[in-house]
Amino acid sequence: MEYIRAFITGGIICVIAQILMDKTKLMPARVLVIYVVAGTLLTGLGLYDYVVDFGGAGATVPLIGFGYALGNGVMEEVAESGFLGILTGGMKATAGGITAAILFGYLAAIIFDPKAEI
Repeated sequence: MEYIRAFITGGIICVIAQILMDKTKLMPARVLVIYVVAGTLLTGLGLYDYVVDFGGAGATVPLIGFGYALGNGVMEEVAESGFLGILTGGMKATAGGITAAILFGYLAAIIFDPKAEI
C-alpha cells in the first residue's frame, strides 16, 4: 500500500506540473521554481508534512520535495542557531543532493557529447 500511495502522490504532483505547462505559457524552468518555492512555503506553514506522511517518497523525491528539504533545514537550524540558521540551514540540509546533481551532471557532460539547440 505504501508504494501505491507514493505512486499516486508523485503522479498528482507531476500531473499538476504538466497541466501548468500545457494550459499556460509557463516553461519548465518556471514550473521548477514554482514547485521549489511552493514546497518551501507549504513546509513553513506546516502543511506539506501531511503530504509527506501520506505519500512518502512520492512527495519527497519530486522538485517540491527539494523545497520541503530546504524549509525543514532552515527551521531546524533556526531553532538551533537562531537567526543565522536562515542563511545556513537550507544548504546544510540539501548539500548532498546539490553535490550529487553537480557531480553527475559533470560526468554526463564528459561521457556524452552534448549538442545544444539554439
